[in-house]
Amino acid sequence: MPLPSFHMIDAAPQPVATFSHASEIDGWVFLTGQMPTWPGEPERALPDGVAAQTVRVMENLKIVLAGMGLGLENVAQARVYLTEFERDYAEMNQTYQSFFAEGKLPARTCVGVTGLAVGALVEIDMVAKRP
Repeated sequence: MPLPSFHMIDAAPQPVATFSHASEIDGWVFLTGQMPTWPGEPERALPDGVAAQTVRVMENLKIVLAGMGLGLENVAQARVYLTEFERDYAEMNQTYQSFFAEGKLPARTCVGVTGLAVGALVEIDMVAKRP
């Protein structure tokens, strides 16, 4: 069995801790949860509100996927973490869904958490599969 490979994507935001943007084994690509931070601007304030933060997170995930030669159409599964689940679920869900073609939604888990790095309201990680 091959060993996993680990990837850092130059165009993506710098990780907020010690991890790779993605790891890959046997055509499965595991994307680290992205925060609503800005590529190349680590000191820039986070977007206001869960919808704007969800957009930024999804754009960051698209950057990582593109760096791996993939797109959202390759995503098989996603996990969403919300710090204010009851308040933000509907708005996050509507924003998240807008990134996918109709009828092409990956499997997903969404959980409420007590806190996220950098004071974010939302974090999303994904699993993608190479064709």
